[in-house]
This record gives sequence, C-alpha cells and structure tokens, in this order.
Amino acid sequence: MANKRARFFFILSAVGLITAWYYNGIAVMKAQDYLAAWFGSEVDLVLSLDLTIVAIAGSAFMIFEAKRLGMKRVWLYLLLSGVTAMAATFPFFLAMRELKIAKRSASNS
Repeated sequence: MANKRARFFFILSAVGLITAWYYNGIAVMKAQDYLAAWFGSEVDLVLSLDLTIVAIAGSAFMIFEAKRLGMKRVWLYLLLSGVTAMAATFPFFLAMRELKIAKRSASNS
C-alpha cells in the first residue's frame, strides 16, 4: 500500500476497534451501567457531550465527503459505528477516502 495516510488510518481504525471491543467486553462481563457511567457526574457529562458532538460532526463529514467523492454505501460506516465504535469506523472511512482520492488522482494523470 503506497498511501501512507491510508495505512495510518487503517492502523488507527484497528486500534479503535480492538480497544472498543476489549473494554466494552469487560464492561458487559461486569454488568456495568453505561448510562450511569456516561452521565454520572458533570465531568462524565462534559466528556459524553463532547464525544457526541464530535460523532455527529464526523458523521456529517462522512456523508458530505462521500457524496463529493462519489463513495458508495457511506451509510454502512454509520451503521457499523453503532456496533463497533466511531473510533473504528471514522478512521476506516478516512482510509478509504485517501484511497479514493489517490485513485482519482491516478486516473486524472
């Protein structure tokens, strides 16, 4: 893979997937309360809202950018973020975006 940025985003996506599944698995096995963890204190609320706003902005970016570049099935990234984690799907989208841009550049030369 010649595209170093795509490789970076693929690695980040894998790390996001592994950490999300690992720590979510621990939380499920311990029967932890997600709502209490997300909204238990003002500090938790700030972090939760911060991540929510970033996820909304990232989702909008994926939709707009996919449309601009002609990338198909962007809805799949959004759907998978609920099953995996935005920390996995957003970098994966960015990697695929880099590959799409490189492909467009190669076909224009």
